[in-house]
Parts: sequence; structure tokens; C-alpha cells
Amino acid sequence: MSERQSYKHGEFSWVDLMARDLSAAKGFYAAYFGWTPEDQNTQGGPPYVIFKKNGKGVAGAGQMPPDMMEQGIPAVWNSYINVDDLDATLKKAEELGGAVTMPAMQVMDAGRMAGIQDPTGAQVFLWQKGTHFGAELVNETHCFGWNELATRDIEVAMKFFGALFGWEYETTENPMTRYEMIQLAGRGNGGMIQMTEQWGDIPPNWIVYFTVEDINAATEKLASLGGTVHVPPFVAGEVGQISVVADPQDAVFSVIQMFAEPE
Repeated sequence: MSERQSYKHGEFSWVDLMARDLSAAKGFYAAYFGWTPEDQNTQGGPPYVIFKKNGKGVAGAGQMPPDMMEQGIPAVWNSYINVDDLDATLKKAEELGGAVTMPAMQVMDAGRMAGIQDPTGAQVFLWQKGTHFGAELVNETHCFGWNELATRDIEVAMKFFGALFGWEYETTENPMTRYEMIQLAGRGNGGMIQMTEQWGDIPPNWIVYFTVEDINAATEKLASLGGTVHVPPFVAGEVGQISVVADPQDAVFSVIQMFAEPE
């Protein structure tokens, strides 16, 4: 189901980039994924664009505020989970041991958003739709199709998100570490991976996956555009080939070449 018109409570619905240089980011992703950036009227707020593929919104990008720039905060791709009632979800997240890192805020008539941190330390955003329900295309080439939590305590994370959103899990075989597939209403909704000592001092985080047709061509093109290949392409079981990369502003994401069409 590539074309979407709505998302369930607890389902990943949107991804966006917080860029240190929005103009440069627009140029990079237009060249890399072929996206068309459309500037949004933020009514005096920070600049924001929606990237489109074939006229349909697939991701967004905003300019990092000056105070965050001064703190040296890196560019980052953010994941958003759709919620029916933002205030109730924030209250429940705190009751379950999470923290509100960004209080609920109105984004004009597009919707309401907030940021939370799970008890293991990873931040993710929540979105209650207004006129903007989320990505219009997913699980297609150059669209996002997976959101993955890297955590140092997978049991705690599973318990937290399971209670918060009703997520269920399916353990998959992984010789290196534990991996759990997130299930929502019987469908795949992302994954969780147990971080090991090989991860070094990387903090717990959510990473966004974008689908590509040819993993080797995708990593070569990214490097030619000034990006960085942090983890060269590798085979991930029967799922596909994955590479962990970063744009020229070092915003990290993954690209994946699927072996089979996603559900």
C-alpha cells in the first residue's frame, strides 16, 4: 500500500530533516532522490519545505533555529508517530517513564506535534493531524519505508512502546544482536535493535530508511554528491541490502534495496 490517505494511532506517518543549511539540503535531496522541494508558508516561523515525488509529499525539511545552531546540534532525520489524541498520549508517555522533550505545539492548521524520549534515551516525535496527515507515498523507491530504534535496553523500550501504542513484536534471527520487528494491527511498523559495545558511544536513536532500486549505485551517487557512507552495503537476512549513510551535513539515514515488495 504505497499511496496513503491516513494513518492509524501508533503508526509512523512522517519523516523530516532538521537541516543546518536548508538551501543546501534542498539541492542535495533533489539531486539524490529526485525530490521536488516545495517551500511552505510558515507565517513567520522557521523555513520549511515538503519534498514531493510525482506531486505527492514524501518527507519534509526545516531550517534549524539559530540557538540550536550555536549549540552545535547536528542535522538529523526525525521520525513521527501518528496519534489520535496528542495530550493524552503525552500524559501516558510520562506515566510510563518517558519524558516530554518538546511540549505540544500547534503547527498552523497542519496539525499538532510534540517530542518524547523513551526510558532508554531515544527521541521520537508525535503528530496529531490537521490538514497534514503525513506522507502521501511510502514503501516506494525514494520514499521512507522503515523506522528503526537502536537502543541499549531493548526490553525496556519494547515494554514502553507496547504500553503506549499497543505495539507487538516478532523476534527475527540475527547472529550479531537481538532484533525485534514492530507489529501494529498485524502489519510491520518498524524495528528495534539491541545496541552492543561495537556501537561505541553512539546514543540511542531512531533512524529512517529510504528505499532504493540499486544499493551500490545509490551509495556511489551519494558519495559523489558529498555524502558519507558510514556502513557499506551489507545483506540483512532475507529482507534486502542496507547501507548506513549521511548527507553532506552529516544527517544520518539508511538506504535499503528490498529483495521483495514490502507488505
